[in-house]
Amino acid sequence: MAGTPEFDINNLAEMDYPEHERTYSRFLAMTKWGSAAIIAILVGMLVGLIMGAGVIASVLAFAIVLAVAWLVFR
Repeated sequence: MAGTPEFDINNLAEMDYPEHERTYSRFLAMTKWGSAAIIAILVGMLVGLIMGAGVIASVLAFAIVLAVAWLVFR
């Protein structure tokens, strides 16, 4: 069975809310740009490997997808 808590439950510790919000916004930005990078890599692989367009076309497709993501996410 659970015992009594060893800390004061009436006086909780103070949080640094500005730092918490900065960390959360950085996490969201990394998630957003990481997803965009993965999608761009997959589109580049699709163009280069499956469609057989070559390396230059796949790199160009990768760059175009990242540019579109940059325009959408601004």
